[in-house]
Amino acid sequence: MSSTVPLPAGTTLGKSFEYGIDINVGTLASKVWQPFRRISGFQPSPTPTTQDAQTYDDLGAQNTDVTGWSINHAFNAQVNRSVTTGLYLPEVEAVIARTGPDAKGELAVIEARWYHKPETGAPNANDAGQGFFTVATTRQNTGPNGEIEVLSVTLTGKGTYDKIVNPFAGWGVTTPVVSTVSASSPGTNPAGTGDQVTITGTNLTGTTSVTFDTLEASSFAVVSSTTIVAVLPSDTAGTVPVVVTTPAGTSPSVDYTRAA
Repeated sequence: MSSTVPLPAGTTLGKSFEYGIDINVGTLASKVWQPFRRISGFQPSPTPTTQDAQTYDDLGAQNTDVTGWSINHAFNAQVNRSVTTGLYLPEVEAVIARTGPDAKGELAVIEARWYHKPETGAPNANDAGQGFFTVATTRQNTGPNGEIEVLSVTLTGKGTYDKIVNPFAGWGVTTPVVSTVSASSPGTNPAGTGDQVTITGTNLTGTTSVTFDTLEASSFAVVSSTTIVAVLPSDTAGTVPVVVTTPAGTSPSVDYTRAA
């Protein structure tokens, strides 16, 4: 007879590498979620804010109330760069930009989201969050032996953070890319309020949102992994950024000049 307490059927042991963190390299209005690649040592640290609630009724014992929560993150990232431009990957450039001498006020703040990212099976729907942070970085592996360059990143939470729907859609799913936006009807060019436009690109399956200058499309239909037909929302004429969002992330924006 085994003395081991049995686990429920269908469970598996979690692994330390089953987490991901994305950095918003776009804007607040048009978010572009860039996964932070080649990370290790990811350590989220939820931190409570407490207030003394002690009264005589506690007979000298401590009594504190939790009045809020913030969260900090620390992780390491291997530093890859372009041999053509010399620039680091976009997510590395984004965190370094928040540590320069001109990074003051909102220029020192970055938006990030983090989530359970399992090797197999479904992701934990409750283990995902999003918030704003200030940044500190430290260069690791500084010896003379030619070790891999590693950046230690610390994100310090600003205010509270939000629980979000886990955005991880699977290891084989990649973020959407929009290539072109055009009027669906050749006789309606440019398209305006209530008209249909055809959006082409890649990885468009499962689209959950289509926006035109942050305004949600009146409706849209995913025709295939490369095509969406959307109805323009009410707005004035002009050039607007078009963004597509799927469970895997948000596309870089593509401009479309619309009619009223």
